[in-house]
Amino acid sequence: MSGSTLPFDVQSGHSHRGGAASCPVFKLLPPPLQRESEAHQFLLDYIHLIPIDEVGIPEYHSELGRGLGDLQDPNLIYPIGGGLYVHIYPDATDSRNYYIAIEPGMLFDSNDLMEELEDRLVDYVDELDDLDGAQMDRGAVLRGILKKACVVVKQGDLKQEQSKARGKNGSRLPVTRSQFECLRYRLVRDKEGMGALEPLIQDPYIEDISCSGTGCLFLEHKIFKGLKTNINFSSTEDLDAFVIQLSEKIGKPVTYRDPIIDAVLPDGSRINLVFGTDVSKRGSNFTIRKFSAEPLSMIQLVEFGGLTYEMAAYLSLCMLHGMNMFVAGETASGKTTLINAVTVFLNPTAKIVSIEDTPELQVPHPNWIREVVRGKSGEGEGGSVTMFDLLRAALRQRPNEIIIGEIRGEEGAVAFQAMQTGHACMATFHAASVEKLIQRLTGHPINIPKTYIDNLNVVLIQSSVRLPDGKEGRRVISINEIVGYDPPTDSFSYIEVFRWNPADDTFEFTGYMNSYLLEEVIALKRGLPPSRKREIYGELTRRANILRRLKDQGVTGFYELFQVISQAYREGVFR
Repeated sequence: MSGSTLPFDVQSGHSHRGGAASCPVFKLLPPPLQRESEAHQFLLDYIHLIPIDEVGIPEYHSELGRGLGDLQDPNLIYPIGGGLYVHIYPDATDSRNYYIAIEPGMLFDSNDLMEELEDRLVDYVDELDDLDGAQMDRGAVLRGILKKACVVVKQGDLKQEQSKARGKNGSRLPVTRSQFECLRYRLVRDKEGMGALEPLIQDPYIEDISCSGTGCLFLEHKIFKGLKTNINFSSTEDLDAFVIQLSEKIGKPVTYRDPIIDAVLPDGSRINLVFGTDVSKRGSNFTIRKFSAEPLSMIQLVEFGGLTYEMAAYLSLCMLHGMNMFVAGETASGKTTLINAVTVFLNPTAKIVSIEDTPELQVPHPNWIREVVRGKSGEGEGGSVTMFDLLRAALRQRPNEIIIGEIRGEEGAVAFQAMQTGHACMATFHAASVEKLIQRLTGHPINIPKTYIDNLNVVLIQSSVRLPDGKEGRRVISINEIVGYDPPTDSFSYIEVFRWNPADDTFEFTGYMNSYLLEEVIALKRGLPPSRKREIYGELTRRANILRRLKDQGVTGFYELFQVISQAYREGVFR
């Protein structure tokens, strides 16, 4: 079983049996934290354990701002989904601070209590069987069963009631109020949720969850970056059992014969499981890349410093006029985040087909076909369906835009065939520069003929970089236009339109009055004669200013921005 280990010596001597108002620790809390502690007793129970004399009283934040990431020794509590809380606790001895998930019952060992409850759940097996495949609120049914299986008694009567119930068939399990709250949470968490991972899944600020073997879990947090958790596995046996249980819950059981599983969790998060010490010497491991219910919008990316409004305006012109674009960069550089944000600039009436091996793309358009690769065939299932198969099928579906999650192999050749026949394409690609991208495209196994490369119009290089202040950030380090291939010199020409300056974290519009696509392609598509083609730069500036005004008006959300741009398109403002 997974365990929870607090990174400090537990304090004692405080009491709040007379109610929160009589508790000396409660009186020290800031008003917002007092209100939360009154509503959730387990939160106050946890706060009693914190060494306040050493680290001080935690701050309370109902929402986290990015500025909090600058705190050298963060000591704060914030709420997450499901009525739970998280404590970010400082560790001056390590580069990673602690992430402590605050849950009901975390302060006492509830495993024995859960086993006793499991014994009594046998009496309700018919109701539990009805949950399989049923369209109902499973959590509500489980909570209803719990009320039937338990009886709440006073703390002073607990031992006597337990003695009476012991050995009686059909007896209800005597528990205190706090034990009942713990069981209610654990039952739904373990039976319906993701077990010990549930708080991490509920937290919208987490990007990645990593178990590297026995020991604690590690996180990548949107605000506090790398953190270590209080959730840990003390033995390989416990970790193996958890991974098996987790794989069965997502419908793809791991075995010694098939120890590596890629899957998608119910909330859309992406998980990779590796089982057993045969292939992982530190024991089973897993990695979860969290799925955001709403992607970051283009305006949010600009405000985070990832690019500028002029760059966003440039991309809006490219997308509206059917330019083919690749977003390239290393793993976890923000490629998918960027391509999601760019989709709001596609014609709002467009038919879009996306093709992925694991679903991560989020497109706001209603006429969106989302296709996903099917892996190895299993018993009773059909054969595998590859990205190559789905891309060929997409060409028959008359899409206005094809978005490919990531080009790795032979599907790249089909994508370039699609570009040649007039289908606009977007894709992500693993490459650190335009030169490396072309090398990979023209080499094995993709093998694109060099004369086809200029069907690709725009290449964005996205990267995770170190900023001048020493922090890490994600930036579009360049936007490039592919001009063509010169056979006699066996060379490719391209124009760097925008470039990030690492010295001062600014962007340069190096292609101003020198953009091939803007002047020679997009200007003509917009009806500008050659003598007036440079008026296109005025249109770019106008669009950048529109996006700035939208930000000033508070229009920053992904779907909200799409709705406003769609309306502007209908009115001829953003065409």
